[in-house]
Amino acid sequence: MAIVKEFKEFAMRGNVVDLAVGVIIGAAFGKIVTSLVNDVIMPPIGYLTGGIDFKNLKILIKQGDPAKKIADVSINYGNFINTMIEFLIIAFCIFMIVKAINSLKQPQEVPPSAPPAPTKAEVLLTEIRDLLAKGK
Repeated sequence: MAIVKEFKEFAMRGNVVDLAVGVIIGAAFGKIVTSLVNDVIMPPIGYLTGGIDFKNLKILIKQGDPAKKIADVSINYGNFINTMIEFLIIAFCIFMIVKAINSLKQPQEVPPSAPPAPTKAEVLLTEIRDLLAKGK
C-alpha cells in the first residue's frame, strides 16, 4: 500500500500533471504543423520549383521488384526537407508562445537593498566630523 500512496503523491505533483498536459498538447500541435507544412506550405514551394513534390525526392540506391514485393532502397531526402521545415515552424511557434507568456508576466518588484555597511575608515571619519562639530 505504501507504494500506491507514493505513486499517487508522485503522479499528483504539479510538475508531472503539467508535463502530461504539455505532451498531449504537443502531440496535437505536431499534427497541426505537419498538416500545415504538407498541405499548405509545401505545395506552393513545389509549384515555384517546377512542380517538385518534396515527399517524392529521393536518391535511389537499389531498384525494388514489385513482383517479389521488394521495396526500393533509397535515401528519402525530400521527407527530411519536410521534417526540417516542420521543425522550424514548431520552434518559431514555441518561441512566440514563450515570448507572449513572458510579456504577460508581471515584473517582480525588487525590494530595495540595504545600503552597504560603512567601512572602518568611514566610521572613523564620521566620528571625527561629529567631534569637530561639537567643538565649534
